[in-house]
Amino acid sequence: MKRRTFLLGTAGAAGALMVGWSILPPRQRLMTAQTLPVREGQVALNGWVKIAADDSVTVVMSKSEMGQGIYTGLAMLLAEELDADWARVRIEQSPIDGIYNNLAAVVDGLPFHPDDDSAITRLVGWITKKTVREIGIMVTGGSSSIKDLWLPMREAGASARAMLIGAAAEQWKVPPGECRAETGRVLHASGKSASFGELAALAGRQPLPGGVSLKEPARFKLVGQSVRRIEARSKLDGTAQFGMDVLLPGMLYASVSMCPTLGGKVARFESAAAAKLPGVKKVLAIDAYNGGSGGVAVIADTPFHAMRALEKVSVEWDHGAAAGVSSAAVYRRLTQTLDKESGHAYYSHGDADAALKSAAKTLSAEYSAPYLAHAAMEPMNCTAQFKDGMATVWAGVQSPTLARNHAAKVLGIATEKVDVREQLLGGGFGRRWEVDVVSQAAAIAREAGGVPVQTFWSREQDMAHDYYRPACVSRFKAGLDAAGNLIAWHNSAAGQAIVLSSLKRNFGLPGAGPDKTTDEGAFDQPYEWPNARIGYEIVDLPVPVGFWRSVGHSHHAFFKESFIDEAAAAAGRDPVEFRAALLVRHPRQLRVLKRAAELSGWGMPLAPGDDGATRARGVALHQSFGSVVAQVAEVSVGADKSIRVHRVVCVVDCGMPVNPNLIRQQMESAIVFGLSAALYQEIEIKNGQVQQSNYHDFQVLRMDACPVIETDIIPSSEHPEGVGEPGTPPIAPAVANALYALTGQRLRALPLKLA
Repeated sequence: MKRRTFLLGTAGAAGALMVGWSILPPRQRLMTAQTLPVREGQVALNGWVKIAADDSVTVVMSKSEMGQGIYTGLAMLLAEELDADWARVRIEQSPIDGIYNNLAAVVDGLPFHPDDDSAITRLVGWITKKTVREIGIMVTGGSSSIKDLWLPMREAGASARAMLIGAAAEQWKVPPGECRAETGRVLHASGKSASFGELAALAGRQPLPGGVSLKEPARFKLVGQSVRRIEARSKLDGTAQFGMDVLLPGMLYASVSMCPTLGGKVARFESAAAAKLPGVKKVLAIDAYNGGSGGVAVIADTPFHAMRALEKVSVEWDHGAAAGVSSAAVYRRLTQTLDKESGHAYYSHGDADAALKSAAKTLSAEYSAPYLAHAAMEPMNCTAQFKDGMATVWAGVQSPTLARNHAAKVLGIATEKVDVREQLLGGGFGRRWEVDVVSQAAAIAREAGGVPVQTFWSREQDMAHDYYRPACVSRFKAGLDAAGNLIAWHNSAAGQAIVLSSLKRNFGLPGAGPDKTTDEGAFDQPYEWPNARIGYEIVDLPVPVGFWRSVGHSHHAFFKESFIDEAAAAAGRDPVEFRAALLVRHPRQLRVLKRAAELSGWGMPLAPGDDGATRARGVALHQSFGSVVAQVAEVSVGADKSIRVHRVVCVVDCGMPVNPNLIRQQMESAIVFGLSAALYQEIEIKNGQVQQSNYHDFQVLRMDACPVIETDIIPSSEHPEGVGEPGTPPIAPAVANALYALTGQRLRALPLKLA
């Protein structure tokens, strides 16, 4: 009885502690576990800001800068509440610490519909935030950076401001309430004034404020302004350092060639001829890391010597399980799956099957999208040094936590013995979330006798060994009543699951359960379907898949917005009006749609271009990463059936526009990125080998083909939402819908090709 009582009592206590823990807010995100390192004359007032005697304000940055301007946007939040002099603001990359874990990205990844505000949804989100704060990771992705740090950055700035004011009040022997901060100084009504630098040392001895008041948007001076990017000058004068720019004394270089078949490895190799060439230090086989492929590497004194010697290495490959995989076989597998399965229902409302049976008119269609590579301008690379049981990694990565963990795993050392030094990223788009190249670099550095080695991939290796945007097939059925109103919507899709694959290869966790990324863009939209069922069936295939800009939204938006247009055509109704009828209870989305129609001249005659070619407009509306974007594309077709996009009107509601300049840049970037995929790009696989190798056969949109892009930002005081990715999903369907209006051809596969 005593033992049973003890066990029951212990279980009850544990349950009570768990309930109590879940009620409490997430732990603080202001102070790091270890004191931040500072230079002489500099003081860290919290885990996000340092102030030096020279009046410089250093914002500690936990997010990766990969061209999206996040250094600027986040620094603006802190500088706003600090009342700093923007000209004195600097950036420094943060260490790895729990306060920098990305809470928003994980919460946004929960498989709930955006309209679902139920108690269970709020509870799961709350507990997820608390859990990720403790055992999560630092990551830049999911268009979550501003959303994640909207409060922590502002609280850090306000807290530091309070400490500076407290220091001034103590020095002047006046009440703190009589002082104020303004443009890098603390002022008093008596005329007394001191710069932040003059107060920094004394401010560092002030107690951390128990709570701070944040500014109302009406008082913002910096936030909401089109401030120039803080790192722009360094990119113009060449002082910016990307991963490829790392240059260390005595550094060696490693060129890598991996098995041409996905997931393959080295069976045996002959290196005698390569080893005799000038500058060669070592030739070695490397394992297949993080779900990638194995290969061989040559370490040499220069990149040229390493690449030249690699050509002389003779390799016999073990091609592995993917040797029989082809793109055609993948599509057959996906369509066969949909013949048998309707997938896990991510959204179900009413009775779609019954509504289809009673409909006055029904229509159906099948859409598809191919595998896609990221093709970032900077190929994969990583510099690593392993010496005296310690490792240093220099790389542009989207998750320094993941990079540190896997470098430590390869080297057999504790994570605390790995120092990750974040560099600027020459494009990420989700590819640099993966750390296969970091694992490779660590393994290669282990063989270099303590000398730092830069492991780099050629463009061809980068293209052939990506973690690709999944291929997907999606089937639709819709029902209309006699008046042309949509009464039924049924959608089933099949493809691979990114999150489940990533959990397995990067965390060693069994991939199971629902994966929101598989069906996002299909089930989580604002359209008020009277009866709907939207599902996805996961298909396991030996092709590595990963996060690609806008992830599932990238192809589901094309499927969904194209079929919405099909339904409008079948109903004999205008595409904008047809969508508007499905957004009666969604004023935010309706406003974006109508604004895009207004700015584009929707419904007005469209004159031929200077070349005499007829033009037509197409529209698409899509919600992703918390933001709503509508785009109208003006398109013409050449005599050779080439597709030309002349103008894109883009309207975005992303909540509070922190920096309109950055938002416009990201919309333009996302549209160009999406047009490249919509018009040209496809990864083809034959016998397990990727057929594309460089930009000549995986084309990106050229300057002379880039349309005029007009971006309109909806004013808002709501919490800021994602910006980096939401501009990509609507562009492909907007173009496809314009092509239908122009030619009568309904294109249901990407990339878009006219018959």
